[in-house]
Amino acid sequence: MTVTTINEPIQLQQPKALRFLANVISVVFHPVFMPLVMSYVIYKLMPEGFAALTDKEVGFWFISIGMTTIFFPLFSIGLLKPLGFISSFKMPTVKERIIPLMITMIFYFWISHVFNNLPNAPTILKVLHLGNFFGIVVIFIINIFTKISMHTSAAGGMLGIIFIMIATMPVNMEIPLFVSLIIAGTIGTARLLLGAHQTGDVWLGYIVGIICQLAAWLYMI
Repeated sequence: MTVTTINEPIQLQQPKALRFLANVISVVFHPVFMPLVMSYVIYKLMPEGFAALTDKEVGFWFISIGMTTIFFPLFSIGLLKPLGFISSFKMPTVKERIIPLMITMIFYFWISHVFNNLPNAPTILKVLHLGNFFGIVVIFIINIFTKISMHTSAAGGMLGIIFIMIATMPVNMEIPLFVSLIIAGTIGTARLLLGAHQTGDVWLGYIVGIICQLAAWLYMI
């Protein structure tokens, strides 16, 4: 009889088409893209917060976010496989995720520090990036004990920001809330279909993401 430990996902036999779709969802909604995507969502939902900026300045902000939270982490992690620190870019074990998480933590801290010191940056944008930094720190700690889902942590962070905007912004958030709930549920379902995590690790990811964004908001106000 095979015993599944806390760090081992439950492997499920799924149709190839379903697994392919789950893989596509996991790539499209990879957590590395979430900081940039949510920064853009904030910009579209409350453009008045960026009114003091020129289009060139806004573009530079997004380039900076993309470089710091996507390019540099992916480039750094891309060097780990040929160096033998990870067996694959999926990083199937908790041990393999330690160095990539540390690398990502450094870049998330940097982008949060930069925006926190920009006087014309909207508070909600500062909250987003501080919450992302809080989240990666908590994930790093939890990863010592269990393979928490980083995908659903990012999805939880998305939900956390939406909840904060509902509570603080004079913006109709019904459609963004509905869309974010659908996306978050789709991400979690995809991770379970792939057998990448146990159910508890998927739900733990949601909880961590939401709580870290709320903690960042409470810290900033």
